[in-house]
Amino acid sequence: MSQIDKASRRQKIKDRSRANVQGTAIKPRLCVYRSLSQIYAQLIDDVNGKTLLAASTMSKDNKAIQGSKSERCRIIGQQIGQKALASGITNVVFDRNGFRYHGRVKALADGAREAGLIF
Repeated sequence: MSQIDKASRRQKIKDRSRANVQGTAIKPRLCVYRSLSQIYAQLIDDVNGKTLLAASTMSKDNKAIQGSKSERCRIIGQQIGQKALASGITNVVFDRNGFRYHGRVKALADGAREAGLIF
């Protein structure tokens, strides 16, 4: 499968899931983006079009995290969960953003659940 086919396939999956997944201020959308070596997570309020919280492996605090990619993703999930609970957010809608729910995406979701987020 070529890169163009993979990108268009992921975009179609993303569009289908975004038709059903929408975040609000009370129950924001936990959006995950996975690049080749990094992971990014955001809590988004789609009604107002604002990003409420964000965590990634690229932030200054997290660049020193050691371990495999999956272990780092679990830590980022725990961080976004702790930030959300500190902000008074307990329920979220998970948006895997067209990526398969396994590996690093699943590790981030598990980390967020360990921190106390419900989705």
